[in-house]
Amino acid sequence: MNKQPLPKSLRTIDLNKVRIQDSYWSPYVTLVKDTVIPYQWDALNDRVADAEPSHAIKNFRISAGLQDGEFHGFVFQDTDLYKWLEAVGYSLASYPDPDLEAIADEAIELIAAAQQEDGYINTYYTVKEPGNRLTNLTECHEMYTIGHMIEAAVAYASSTGKTALLEVARKAADFIDRHFGPGGDQIQGYDGHQEIEMALIKLYEYTGEERYLNLSYYLINERGQKPSFFLEEWNRRGGISHWSPGNPQKTAPDFSYFQAHKPVREQEVAVGHAVRAVYMYTAMAELAIYKDDAELLAACKRLWNNIVRKQLYINGSIGSTHQGEAFTFDYDLPNETNYSETCASIGLIFFARRMLQAEPNSEYADIMERALYNTVTAGIASDGKHYFYVNPMEVWPAASEGNPDRRHVKSVRQKWYGCACCPPNVARLLSSLGQYIYTTRQNTIYTHLYIGNEAQLELEDTKALITMDSRLPWHGQVSLNISQLEGSGHFTLALRIPSWTDSSTITVNGSPVQPEIHDGYAHIKHDWSVGDVLSVDFSLSARRVYANPLVRANAGKVALQRGPLLYCLEEADNGAVLSSLSLPHDSEIREVQGQWHPELIVLEADGYRTGNGEAQEAPLYSTSASERIPQKITAVPYTLWGNRKPGEMQIWVRE
Repeated sequence: MNKQPLPKSLRTIDLNKVRIQDSYWSPYVTLVKDTVIPYQWDALNDRVADAEPSHAIKNFRISAGLQDGEFHGFVFQDTDLYKWLEAVGYSLASYPDPDLEAIADEAIELIAAAQQEDGYINTYYTVKEPGNRLTNLTECHEMYTIGHMIEAAVAYASSTGKTALLEVARKAADFIDRHFGPGGDQIQGYDGHQEIEMALIKLYEYTGEERYLNLSYYLINERGQKPSFFLEEWNRRGGISHWSPGNPQKTAPDFSYFQAHKPVREQEVAVGHAVRAVYMYTAMAELAIYKDDAELLAACKRLWNNIVRKQLYINGSIGSTHQGEAFTFDYDLPNETNYSETCASIGLIFFARRMLQAEPNSEYADIMERALYNTVTAGIASDGKHYFYVNPMEVWPAASEGNPDRRHVKSVRQKWYGCACCPPNVARLLSSLGQYIYTTRQNTIYTHLYIGNEAQLELEDTKALITMDSRLPWHGQVSLNISQLEGSGHFTLALRIPSWTDSSTITVNGSPVQPEIHDGYAHIKHDWSVGDVLSVDFSLSARRVYANPLVRANAGKVALQRGPLLYCLEEADNGAVLSSLSLPHDSEIREVQGQWHPELIVLEADGYRTGNGEAQEAPLYSTSASERIPQKITAVPYTLWGNRKPGEMQIWVRE
């Protein structure tokens, strides 16, 4: 297998050439390896007490003819196992584990046994509707499901060298290649949930088979062309939906929900289901690189700019409404009802990473960092066994229980979900974290994330072993040590200047340097030798953040951030009715270290509470202003919220 290089672009680093060694991130990687992966295997086998059952393994056993029974779960239930296997593959690349590998091999045997002779694989259609394959691509995720299997296969083959799952993946990809395309006997359409477009590119990168790349390109180019494929399919079904089979729909689905309302090159605004959107944008960015497609890249930039400048939450999450898990419209960013699915932030990280491969612009890495440090890690509890699907800006537990419009907002993480897309998605991202730190181009190493690691980096004229030490997110000191060199030592280290710092000091072997700044990266060109140390000290302090005035939900409010970490208020520190608190503009923000953990920094300030604690006895409305009572306000990192006693939480505070 010959992995294909990205032409004219920044290259990513193979996972087996990067090892995370970081005081902040290593515990996450270890948590996934030691706790999350075993726990999720139990969940997939329905062995977690008091949790929603997965049925995933049972469905595969029934599909393979190994036991009797009925299919249970969602039509895309297979993907939970596939994403788990992908996480296992990434974990094994850094931490070989024969016992875990043996479990994964058994799961792969089960998957292979469930595959049909023509390459098709989907336990729902094999067990429940064997005669209806590829008849409802709009809703039923068949290609999406195969895509996740392909990604798992590439990850597992890359780490272990074993190709059993890869052969299943290639047979499935060949099935798609035979059935979809411009030919008269082919389906000229695409899946309702984008995913396979990314997966086929990974399969191409690993195998070198260009037809997989071309198939992905076809699916992207075909999307949104007129007449609409989804409309034709809907008409053939007589308006019958998979989700409500007994009630024919009178109107066709909204094609913007699937990002199929117009050709992808003409799209300017992020619309529809947020996860589908960023998965598609990721594939578009990849294809723009491989196909040298400037028009496709321009569309990616437009869509990126719309998200980041008009539809992005401060924690790096996307998706303003639970209705369709979707974007709404520009500047509509409600705090108490937002969706902000964990998977959507993960997809945004995928998109940012691929845009970084197209061009080195620090904004992509800034957003990648924001989503990673906040939403993604907030999606998993410190015990590794409880998860958020939704990542709210504000939580009032009574409203979550009593208001139907807020029941998607949970005040505590759940053990598992019937639709469990997010938990294994977090696992596969954190297991592959080493792929997001660096990219290289010619004789330049770009550092995007400051996560301590040891990495083998290959340039045009040099092979270098670099050790990064990082004190982030609590302190601003980072150093890169040249541990080994082969070939020329003349290359450039390009360091991202984060948007959260006001100043930085860079030295080489203790001597200050004045780097050239391009696109948010400080370029230090040098004749490097073994033992050289590049150090950078980023100023890092608490700062107030304000929303654009067009974001009505945050008018008159302020949020707190320190470095890459967003902060929030919890009831555990500040008492109930957080909405009654205010933080004066001139209040000093104090940094307090070591309350929960020696490194953790909590923010404190002098503020006010409106009311005297007897609000329930007061009239509902009054002509008298409420009393303002001084109160200390405590803010903790948002990523850690919900790990103590359940209660209220909010990010934006009245100023």
